[in-house]
Amino acid sequence: MTSTDPPVPDPIPRPRRRTCSPERKLRIVAEYDAAPQGEKGAVPRRERLHHSYVTEWRAVRDAGALENLVDHPTSPARPKKSATEAEYEKPRRQVERLNNELARNKGLHPGW
Repeated sequence: MTSTDPPVPDPIPRPRRRTCSPERKLRIVAEYDAAPQGEKGAVPRRERLHHSYVTEWRAVRDAGALENLVDHPTSPARPKKSATEAEYEKPRRQVERLNNELARNKGLHPGW
């Protein structure tokens, strides 16, 4: 592969994290609570959720903290780089890597 070849796209895209709106969470909790004993497990299975989510959402609802039902990202979003920045990022990293390698090699061979 030469430097003029186009970049190879990632064959498997990164999966997106599922999110639920507060309204959907409240609906699922209400359905779960209304289901007869012995059929409650069908609600989270149908929604493809673990039952611990329903238990957690019910506790939040009962505590009156409905604003806590909103999904929050686990880490802050990194700002997107402009096309120009992204274009210069790879050669900059390569130069930095080569400079580090050169410095390391000069340290190993002091006679050079």
